[in-house]
Amino acid sequence: MDRRRFLSSSAALAAPALASPFADEKPKRVGVIGPGWYGKADLFRLIQVAPVEVVSLCDVDKKMLAAAADLTATRQASKKRPRTYSDYREMLKERDLDLVLIATPDHWHALTAIAAMQAGADLYLQKPISVDIAEGQAILATARKLGRVVQVGTQRRSTPHLAEAKERIVGEGKLGKIALVEIYCYYHMRARTNPPDTAPPDYLDWEMWTGPAPMRPYNELAHPGRWRSFTEYGNGIVGDMCIHMLDMVRWMMNLGWPVSVSSTGGILVDKQSKANIPDTQTAEFDFGDVKVVWQHRTWGHPPDPKYPWAATFYGDKGTLKAGVMGYDFTPMEKGVAAIRKDVEYELDEYPEDKTEERLEKHVAPAIRHHMKDLLTAIGSRGRPVADIEQGHMSTASCILANMSLQLGRSLRWDAAKGQVAGDAEANRLLRRAYRKPWTHPAGKA
Repeated sequence: MDRRRFLSSSAALAAPALASPFADEKPKRVGVIGPGWYGKADLFRLIQVAPVEVVSLCDVDKKMLAAAADLTATRQASKKRPRTYSDYREMLKERDLDLVLIATPDHWHALTAIAAMQAGADLYLQKPISVDIAEGQAILATARKLGRVVQVGTQRRSTPHLAEAKERIVGEGKLGKIALVEIYCYYHMRARTNPPDTAPPDYLDWEMWTGPAPMRPYNELAHPGRWRSFTEYGNGIVGDMCIHMLDMVRWMMNLGWPVSVSSTGGILVDKQSKANIPDTQTAEFDFGDVKVVWQHRTWGHPPDPKYPWAATFYGDKGTLKAGVMGYDFTPMEKGVAAIRKDVEYELDEYPEDKTEERLEKHVAPAIRHHMKDLLTAIGSRGRPVADIEQGHMSTASCILANMSLQLGRSLRWDAAKGQVAGDAEANRLLRRAYRKPWTHPAGKA
């Protein structure tokens, strides 16, 4: 991003949420694939900032789908109930959507994203964009070939106080030389129970829910909500939480691809749970003269309770802690003022946020700004702040961390070739097998 665009974007983020700049535009026709918890959070923030018409919703859970359709009818201006589908292919066959929001489990991102773009739609695609690196490459290639605008749900790039920290602390050089950034999450978010496998409920199409992923027996942990506890459906806490902070650091410091990624960890504490993702993991992303080090623990106390999920930038002139709830700048030099900023909720402007079920109120402003940025990019046919290429870089870097943990060695990334340098075994992991009859978008391995 050049300086002019960055400054104008930062100013827009810092401005109060007033009348929508898109109010006079023809309403965009919107569809949602996966209108569960975050699918609705994204959709309703979009409705708050633009005169869209929600035309279609798709989910394999009939109860979730019906509830989302009923609620959407109360939230959109037309009060129309969207059409509902159990198969995204049937929804997209109508070819009547301008914008598709995708908030499925990660293992469904690639097929739905590519199909939506082929059906003529721009995208809001939740992170991580893929479960393997070849999927991400295929999504990016499709977006560029078809000229689609794709915003990835890495909304730290649109978080007002973080945009301020990027400009005011990092951009103005208050940290000096930054050589190390620690990123981390200490939430106890990994499933801890071990319930028995059962038959799926009659309102859930478990075969379609599983789709291209390896088939596991139905378990209440997988749906709804705790599917990230299984490697079959995503990339664990690294794919869920590390990607946000890594992407934020890359954005704030204008970093591209890491030259190498290494990771260690495993299931070290909670060995009784049905979950098969690590409860403890450290990863190093080497950007040359900047090292970014990730750590998560799903047990024990966080080192700083105020920043349980955040990033700490270490510079020779000061330190910046930045997270979803605010930031703190601490200078090294005496006489230089510390700077603190807390998240702003915008509850007066958007009072419905106060009562919306399960809404992360501190994240709602970031989603709104992310949607506004997407709509601006659609209008200009330009690149949004979390363009699909940036989402692919951050996603693939996190997948490389999990690959490193699996293989037990550091991996050097050749960005030009899109593969691991000199490591045939690692390159075989760039594309995982799809369950029949589904076909991997990058073709056969």
